[in-house]
Amino acid sequence: MNVVIDVRTNVMAFAEEFKRLNEEWITANFQLEESDIKFLSNPQKYILDKGGTVFIALYNNKPVGACALLIRDGLTCELVKMVVDPQYQRQGIGYQLGQALIAKARNRGFSRIVLEGNTKMEASVALYRKLGFQEIPLEFDVHDTTNRKRCNIFMELVLIHSEYFI
Repeated sequence: MNVVIDVRTNVMAFAEEFKRLNEEWITANFQLEESDIKFLSNPQKYILDKGGTVFIALYNNKPVGACALLIRDGLTCELVKMVVDPQYQRQGIGYQLGQALIAKARNRGFSRIVLEGNTKMEASVALYRKLGFQEIPLEFDVHDTTNRKRCNIFMELVLIHSEYFI
């Protein structure tokens, strides 16, 4: 399958598809939360304008997957809103999206990538592990995760070893 990863750093193309894919995935498995509605309603404002990046997987120019790199601080970025249309799952698209995000994070000099997930989503957790992420205790995260009730696993991928994380 020939999938093209469209990297958006300044202008949000495919905003409606980004929103639709994520809303469909979330509502099929959980409930939309306030933070979801905020990010999905305006990814330009909450991701791109804050220095983040959106990745859209295109198959025959049709958006079939997405994820975003959200900046947490000068050392840490976060993998958020990763989704692949159910019709296109199990074809390596999530892996390609993850690889593109990891490459971008390395290129931008981040020390680590973090993500929040749910162990109910076994395929997602397996994908994150395949990408090199490892589970760390939720209390290790210095950011407030109480707004995301569905998250019960916290993972990180260390890109540059630093005393900051030891």
